Amino acid sequence: MNKNEVIEKIREMRIIPVIRTESAEKAKLVVEALVKGGINILEITMTIPGAVELIAELDDKYKAATIIGAGTVLDQKTAQKCVEAGAKFVVSPILNAEIISFCNKSEIAVMPGALTPSEIYAARENGADLVKVFPASAAGGASYLKALKAVFPNIELIPTGGVTLENAVDYLKAGAFAVGIGGELTKDKEATIIRNARNLLDEINGK
Repeated sequence: MNKNEVIEKIREMRIIPVIRTESAEKAKLVVEALVKGGINILEITMTIPGAVELIAELDDKYKAATIIGAGTVLDQKTAQKCVEAGAKFVVSPILNAEIISFCNKSEIAVMPGALTPSEIYAARENGADLVKVFPASAAGGASYLKALKAVFPNIELIPTGGVTLENAVDYLKAGAFAVGIGGELTKDKEATIIRNARNLLDEINGK
């Protein structure tokens, strides 16, 4: 799957679960529940022990049916390891030009983090495909995103940080390309994760 196809799949799904667990084994259980719930785009954060190896294992298990990305990537070296392991997109909480350059050369979708208008514009100018607005809730939530889209209609924004099951749709209505959602979606038992995933997808799709 090439970069443009990955970006289009994110546009269609509109949700990127941010998986941040205390172990790889727990992350695998969360991934399985989310896939059962209908979400096939997943961000594996580097804070999980053995995250790079986990990406490789998940990529091998789910193949093209599920898009595995790497999150909380802080430097180019880590980005390279993740891509070599099979990550189809790279997300960072910071604006790191070396990560963006590497991903562009590797034709991998890249989403650096930014918060202020200047940072968001700089991310795009450096070659970001999408921009992670982080931490979105601390800056004003959906109303802040709406204000950003008014001046940056051609920059695709993905709010993350404080996105919940209750306000995810508000961000999308405000103009978000997709939303990154963490513990609100991934912290419970399998049955709850499956139910929350299905309910959120139904709400987003107007069902």
